Amino acid sequence: MGGTVTLRRVRTVLISLAAGAALAYGVTFLVLWAQLEKRFVFFPRSEIEFTPDQTGLQYENIFFTTQDGLTLHGWFVPADHNRGTADGQTWVWFHGNGGNIGHRVEELALLHQRLKVNLFLFDYRGYGRSQGLPSEKGTYLDSRAALQYLVERSDIDTDQIVYFGRSLGAAVAVELAVARPPKGMVLFSPFSSVREMAKMAVPFPAAGWLVRNHYPTISRIRNVGAPILVIHGVLDETVPIAQGRRLFEAANEPKTFCELTGAAHNDTYSAAPEAFFGALEQFRTGLS
Repeated sequence: MGGTVTLRRVRTVLISLAAGAALAYGVTFLVLWAQLEKRFVFFPRSEIEFTPDQTGLQYENIFFTTQDGLTLHGWFVPADHNRGTADGQTWVWFHGNGGNIGHRVEELALLHQRLKVNLFLFDYRGYGRSQGLPSEKGTYLDSRAALQYLVERSDIDTDQIVYFGRSLGAAVAVELAVARPPKGMVLFSPFSSVREMAKMAVPFPAAGWLVRNHYPTISRIRNVGAPILVIHGVLDETVPIAQGRRLFEAANEPKTFCELTGAAHNDTYSAAPEAFFGALEQFRTGLS
């Protein structure tokens, strides 16, 4: 009898230890996964190394406030009226998940030269000189604050605002387009959702279900009625072109898909410049 009781106690202790170890392991895994996901989604840099004036562009340093009280930073680059403008269009640039607006200066100068439009480029919270820490909800608040800033400018035709999103920025642009429809929208190297990207990046069955930053672009783009241009590099290994095609197929008409031969994820404007800028110019003209 005593031996039986002892065995039961041992089993109880072992089960308790196993449960405690499983719980500790689970908590540790979730903490590590949260950090991994954060690093996977956001790669901000605070130091701005390059500015538009280094390429000869005239620009305005802009600071504006989000609904939750953070101050964000951006650049407004007006169209060069001496070279003609594209019917008063203003393109809002939602950049990708790495660096800050300073790392887009070269492309900014080329876009300004080729498109002849006003350009507004800003940093999400936690990037560059913008306050706060990045998050999915935060990027949505930031996009609304950026648009509101433009709407309040007296020199902007609010009916001629175009969204221009690259990679993560494409997801931010689509979310905003559902609530605040633009004149048109350009999506570079877009993904269908972070969940789908996580499944591709992490060889773990439940990876897609553990992500906290969802960016479910494919479900949202079905609710966008504005003209859409999707541009994707054939050699993109960061966001495979199949992701861009899937998103394009889910989008409503009118829509155009531009496949860039020889281009990867971050070199679309340099690896295939004529195809890249040609597609943008044609899209801009079609919106006029």
